[in-house]
Amino acid sequence: MAEKKRIYMLDELRGFAILCMIVHHSFLDVGDVLGLSWGYTVFDALCTVQPLFWVVFVVISGICSRLSRNTLKRGVIVLACGMAVTLVTAVIMPLFNFTGAEIYFGILHCLGSCMIITGALMPLVEKIDYRIGAAVSAILFAFTYGINTRTMLFGIIHLPDSWYAHDFLAPIGIYSSSFESADYFSIIPWIFMFLFGAFIGKIAKDEKLPEAMYKKRSKFLCLVGKNSLWVYLLHQPIIYGVFLVIALITA
Repeated sequence: MAEKKRIYMLDELRGFAILCMIVHHSFLDVGDVLGLSWGYTVFDALCTVQPLFWVVFVVISGICSRLSRNTLKRGVIVLACGMAVTLVTAVIMPLFNFTGAEIYFGILHCLGSCMIITGALMPLVEKIDYRIGAAVSAILFAFTYGINTRTMLFGIIHLPDSWYAHDFLAPIGIYSSSFESADYFSIIPWIFMFLFGAFIGKIAKDEKLPEAMYKKRSKFLCLVGKNSLWVYLLHQPIIYGVFLVIALITA
């Protein structure tokens, strides 16, 4: 049996997307740790374009779920890593007076959940025409986008305030005004963008992508993309630690 060709462009795009996320979060640390207000200004400015990197990252993760031998198992691992992040940021760090960085449902929680859901649905996903599945997923993403701001369909439909009285539905995008998470990705609407990737992943699985996508252009981006889970887990404590040392030296 011929070995499957690696789609290096997926690694490169995923690596680029996560590096963009890291740069974005770094400016927040400039404000939080170094106390420099311009860090918040840059962070807020970049918020307008960050969703583009989120889409790239989530879609690629969805595509890879179609290529994975065991999406369910990987989903459990990623979700467990997300829970470990919650343990560190919301339980351990506050014990040492480091507060404000609590992560209750971040990108790892969301991706892990999406992998588990998609893995469970994969037999059905594989039976549906990928073009229909991708179209329906895109429509559902557009319809539910804005659920975090009590709206749907990009703000056209307004949801009842009574739905947002509690936080137990925060994983799916519904939470009270008092809920805070330093990194937050809700399952809705992102499960639909993940499924969009899973459906179009059929093209990748059938090796019918443009030939240029199988060529390696950047070893560094490929390395980051292939190890995106470890990069995400390690980048924040490293950057936070570096800025903390700078803050102590310059105090």
